[in-house]
Amino acid sequence: MTNKDLYQKFCANEKYIPIFMQPWWLKAVCGDYWDVALVVKGDHIHAVLPYSISNKGRYSLQPKLTQFLGPYIKYPPDQKYTTKLSYEKKIMEELILALPKFTYFKHNFSPKIDNWLPFYWSGYKQTTRYSYIIPKSYNSDDVWREMAGNIRRNIQKAEKVLTVYDSDDIDLFYKLNKNIFERQSKKIPYSLSFVKSLDKACVANEARKIYMASDKSGKIHASIYVVFDNTTVYYLMGGSDNELRTGGGTSLLMWHAIQDALDMDLDFNFEGSMIQPIERYFSSFGSMQQQLFTIEKDNRFLLQKLLSSIYQRFLK
Repeated sequence: MTNKDLYQKFCANEKYIPIFMQPWWLKAVCGDYWDVALVVKGDHIHAVLPYSISNKGRYSLQPKLTQFLGPYIKYPPDQKYTTKLSYEKKIMEELILALPKFTYFKHNFSPKIDNWLPFYWSGYKQTTRYSYIIPKSYNSDDVWREMAGNIRRNIQKAEKVLTVYDSDDIDLFYKLNKNIFERQSKKIPYSLSFVKSLDKACVANEARKIYMASDKSGKIHASIYVVFDNTTVYYLMGGSDNELRTGGGTSLLMWHAIQDALDMDLDFNFEGSMIQPIERYFSSFGSMQQQLFTIEKDNRFLLQKLLSSIYQRFLK
């Protein structure tokens, strides 16, 4: 069996593999250009680290619309902290050895991973990024109480004039999503066909919901796209009408999605952003800050030096 085959079987039996690490998700965002590093002992998989493959196998980058990719480690039960830490280091060292020798590697690690020392020792660099979550231990009253006053006012304003409903109109959603980038004079970083392919996979796995907010005349003010697994609802994309975007529609939709997540006993993850206005907006919902690591290793310059050295020797 290939690593992919083993991984497919592993995911079928592991309840808490995040959605972004599921084989069907990787197929949707990477096509066939992905694989997985495994730590296998006997008949048991102890850890996995899926990765994308691009540029003729030389690069491994974070796929589009994919928040993180692992690692996922199965810890033996009832470990002491020191034992767990030693086990974690050993497993990570084995995962690193199982990875191909990429020229350039850059991935977001799962927020469950708070130790990257073995990668540091292996020459990787790390940048800390932040997301914001509403933990499932909260209830709606907790969130409303912690929410910033301007967000509450936006929601109350929107509730008077807007109706929230579920939609399957991916073309309309993409149009609204595209508006966000056009307002910033940016090109949307993914195509409609890419989003449709991912949406088809999410629908097949019952893992997404599209919320829309419309007024009495039927005009759509805003829409958000969320995906979910057995632990978390993730805000993936959003969009709005350019002329109606100040009516509080997006805040109202976020509020509905948060309440639905809590009703399902799931965390709600805003996915975060390092862009200051977006970070300020997400944190205004009474959410908790959550860190995740971006791990990077760049051998491009080293490779150029090596090729230059070989070339100089050849000239001699």
